[in-house]
Amino acid sequence: MKYKSINPRFIVVFSVILVAAFLRLLPHWPNFTPIAAMALFAGTYFDRKQYAFAIPIAAMFISDLVIGLHANMPAVYLGFAVTVLIGMSIRNKINVGSVVLASITSAVIFFLITNFAAWLASPFYPQTTAGLAECYLAGMMFFSDTANGFSFFLNDLLGTTFFSAVFYGAFYLVQMRFPVLDKSRF
Repeated sequence: MKYKSINPRFIVVFSVILVAAFLRLLPHWPNFTPIAAMALFAGTYFDRKQYAFAIPIAAMFISDLVIGLHANMPAVYLGFAVTVLIGMSIRNKINVGSVVLASITSAVIFFLITNFAAWLASPFYPQTTAGLAECYLAGMMFFSDTANGFSFFLNDLLGTTFFSAVFYGAFYLVQMRFPVLDKSRF
């Protein structure tokens, strides 16, 4: 069969990726999105590396075309690719603990990568260790909502953890209902 990798499991995982990309376009708290959870999920459930990277990155790029492009996109996509790798690292031990740890780790790494890129490109911060620390501190406060106690970083952490729970939990329940999804690997 020419399209052997397109099976029920592939279709369900692909559908989760599309839903996540669409959810990014809906109104939401700043940075409370399913994007990192989408990358983790793809890394975990797409056995073929080319699918694990290409499909969520393509979905993200298409949604970026709607939302808008910006200069720091290479850092964002690098952070996104690292998140796919983190998802791949838990594929043989998927449980609540590993998903929560992967969610937290991916949010922290994404923050470190994107703020490092902002520091490199910004004339506002000196290119010193102190300037980098200042950039990371500013990144922690970026889009802060002191009335509700949320920050850009915290929203990313909460969004990634929340959407990971939704995606992994829903997929687990669907696998329980339809065992063919658990047995077919692509």
